[in-house]
Amino acid sequence: MTVPAAIRKRAERLRTELREHDHRYYVLSEPTVSDREYDRLMEELTALEREHPSLVTPDSPTQRVGGTPVKEFPTVTHDVPMLSLANTYSGEELLDFDRRVRDALGTESFGYVAELKIDGVAVSLTYHDGIFVRGATRGDGTQGDDITGNLRTIRSLPLRVRSGKGLPKEFEVRGEVFMTKKDFEAMNRRQEEAGEKTFVNARNSASGTLKLQDPSAVAQRPLSLFTYFLRTKDVRLTNHHGNLTLLSSLGFPVNPHTERCPTIADVKMFCDRWQEKRPSLPYDIDGVVVKVDDLTQQEELGAVAKSPRWAIAYKFPAQQMETKLLGITLQVGRVGTVTPVAELEPVFVGNTTVSRATLHNEDYIRELDIRVGDTVLVEKGGDVIPKVSGVNRRKRPAKARSFAFPTRCPVCDSRIVRPEGEAAYYCENFECPAQVRGRIEHFVQRRAMDIDGMGEAVIDQLVTAGLVYNVADLYRLTAGPVAALERMGAKSAQNLIDGIAASRNVPFHRLLFALGIRFVGEGVAKLLAEHFPSFDALKKATAEELTSTDGIGPRIAESVVRFFADPHSRTLVERLTAAGVTVTAKRRASAASALSGKTFVLSGGLASMSRDDAKERIEALGGRTASGVSSKTDYIVAGTDAGSKLKKAQELGITILGEEEFLAMLKQ
Repeated sequence: MTVPAAIRKRAERLRTELREHDHRYYVLSEPTVSDREYDRLMEELTALEREHPSLVTPDSPTQRVGGTPVKEFPTVTHDVPMLSLANTYSGEELLDFDRRVRDALGTESFGYVAELKIDGVAVSLTYHDGIFVRGATRGDGTQGDDITGNLRTIRSLPLRVRSGKGLPKEFEVRGEVFMTKKDFEAMNRRQEEAGEKTFVNARNSASGTLKLQDPSAVAQRPLSLFTYFLRTKDVRLTNHHGNLTLLSSLGFPVNPHTERCPTIADVKMFCDRWQEKRPSLPYDIDGVVVKVDDLTQQEELGAVAKSPRWAIAYKFPAQQMETKLLGITLQVGRVGTVTPVAELEPVFVGNTTVSRATLHNEDYIRELDIRVGDTVLVEKGGDVIPKVSGVNRRKRPAKARSFAFPTRCPVCDSRIVRPEGEAAYYCENFECPAQVRGRIEHFVQRRAMDIDGMGEAVIDQLVTAGLVYNVADLYRLTAGPVAALERMGAKSAQNLIDGIAASRNVPFHRLLFALGIRFVGEGVAKLLAEHFPSFDALKKATAEELTSTDGIGPRIAESVVRFFADPHSRTLVERLTAAGVTVTAKRRASAASALSGKTFVLSGGLASMSRDDAKERIEALGGRTASGVSSKTDYIVAGTDAGSKLKKAQELGITILGEEEFLAMLKQ
């Protein structure tokens, strides 16, 4: 049935009006109509769309809560990784960051943009033709969960952007989802009145809400959004501050407390000002994000492992509270590290209740003269991990007792030792149940081998029953013995065995991360897999060969060499290989490629493609990209406004390719 033109026109008019009212209310905080008038307009549009279903559009204000509950979120691969920021905690460390930027850019002038660091959850938003089509969590930085339905419920998130000059056809926006202090407190009051469990803090509440699998339930939670990143191939973008202005013009909520800072001294003044004004804000922040403003310079600076070199987070000092130390227990980690843990009288610190906190090691306890029974200062390191940071000796009771490190493991009763030159004690028993549990928990997690159904309770039962002593044992499990475990059953056991079997085919870099090699996180594992694409290659690699890889430092190299020299590790690798687990990275290009095995550095802008596209083309043909010029660089691709890297390449006699020469090489 054809919808009359007048009704179509009225529906579009209502959608436009409602979008404008949403923007004014949720983004600008400047409403121009009453709630009653807004509801009247929404009811009219809802009635028209109900009567004429063909009028419904994905960006209609009526569709914010239109999704059906899901059993699990699909996985999304980010086109450009969502990197995490390195942290700094002092003015001296800020100066170190500035020095590194200055050294890398040479004589180029540069400036910074300082933004408040919102204590929320990072998300990625994708738009096509101005319409919101997909939203995802950060996840591991490379892959996240598709939570489009949940994000559509956030009223400050535009389902259709405001039209404006230079609107990109396709673009990605990144931001932070959070709850204001007022909304969080009101939500907890409602929970109390309903006799339901209250939430611990605003950030965890926002994170937990986005994990709900029913958008209608998400819509009942007061989520807000600030955006801070724009990426597109359709429009030439020049600086970060201009991107924030463009985001605002498109209708996205952008934090107003953002400032251009010509020097690092201006950045420090911004940080000091907002550290003092922090309590007055209507939402939680835990620091300031500092970014190099010029986007070309950001590309020149590049990234190391999982953090950009052009940005840093200045974290505010942690909040401290006093409480009583009731006792000290020991915790054994997956690599055998024995860590003392403070058992505390519960205390509220940084929006969470803390009853346990790290004491780091024996030297730390002695240095602070921490005794059981003391009144201690507790803070959250980086506003995340609780730790004991001091003692109020004036409140020390007469019966307070010193703590002596034991000589036996609290879990397996094996000997614990403190290697010369190290602060930590280690359990010598490689098959200590605590270590085994820890290694398996790390091995099976989603970002590693991603084995469904392998939670802490199941792992504990498998280890306690003697079914597994290391991660390789997982691949010889059968359904029968697993089904006999408490609360397991035949179906769950078979699902677990199927999940273990499926994990044999994960990419090699995820297996490297899963092994829990000290200092080898996800980003480092990818670098290793790229340059040493098999266990055989890694076994043979020397520390010098490893450190020649951009992003691999001496500490990481020594750890990798030590791991593959250890008899337990070698046996483990052999058993994983025999079990059919992927132990070789897939080749990306044939040996015939002119780029195969060559290292490229990009400097300046290219007219035919973005820097990210150029990197992808190089790597797809078997080449490597590096962020800095060294004697190991084969080519530098010099685009417009090539900076200090070009000068260094000339000094080292490295082959310089113009854009036309580079394109010709890609075609070979």
